[in-house]
Amino acid sequence: MKFKAIALTLTTLFAMSVLWTSQAYAADPIPGINIDIGSSDGTSGASNTINIILLLTVLSIAPAILVLMTSFTRIIIVLGFVRTSLGTQQMPPNQVLVGLALFLTFFIMAPTIGDVNQNALQPYLKGELSQTAALDKASVSVKKFMFQYTRQKDLKLFLDYSKAAPPTGVEDTPLTALVPAYAISEMKTAFQMGFMIFIPFLIIDMVVSSTLMAMGMMMLPPVMISLPFKILLFILVDGWYLVVRSLLLSYNT
Repeated sequence: MKFKAIALTLTTLFAMSVLWTSQAYAADPIPGINIDIGSSDGTSGASNTINIILLLTVLSIAPAILVLMTSFTRIIIVLGFVRTSLGTQQMPPNQVLVGLALFLTFFIMAPTIGDVNQNALQPYLKGELSQTAALDKASVSVKKFMFQYTRQKDLKLFLDYSKAAPPTGVEDTPLTALVPAYAISEMKTAFQMGFMIFIPFLIIDMVVSSTLMAMGMMMLPPVMISLPFKILLFILVDGWYLVVRSLLLSYNT
């Protein structure tokens, strides 16, 4: 009986609250809100709308720009090879490797970013350049960086496929051919560096595996024994310093 009385009371209170809320909204309805962008003539509003659409488009492809048009690709692949060759599974975590790759990318790309800011962004903000001219100036700075580390064979592959005329200089090279050529060039360089990183750790694995077989301990996984030795070797030679130094020097040539 107590449960029925409590249930009846709660139901009555809920019905009363719903009725009171509906009456309150009926007495004081929510006012409508209108948002207008630009002036009343419509010309400024259309221009601002186009600018917003262009800005959202650039922001949506920003990750692709970061990955394919900077040094991020080479750095993150090499760091991934380091972790794989050590055999430490998820140590360091992906967040640490990506964060380190991002900061190294900003460090390496600082001269290019400064060039874009000085020759394109600041004149555009001061009204000295139009939007199209500023984009052209910025693209030239980025093209110079990518062209320096792009193999001519890779660039020729995409130029021949698109049947484009051979460019006379960096400024005339189309981004549609330069970006993929730069990306595959970076991946090839990163895999070459990763192969060199694998060699010492592979030797340790072979020595440990041969020793265990000679001792008749074939049931013991060689990884359990070789992992501490690989970590110890990596610490003794200051491996992270050598890897980061090699990455930095690879962009000074």
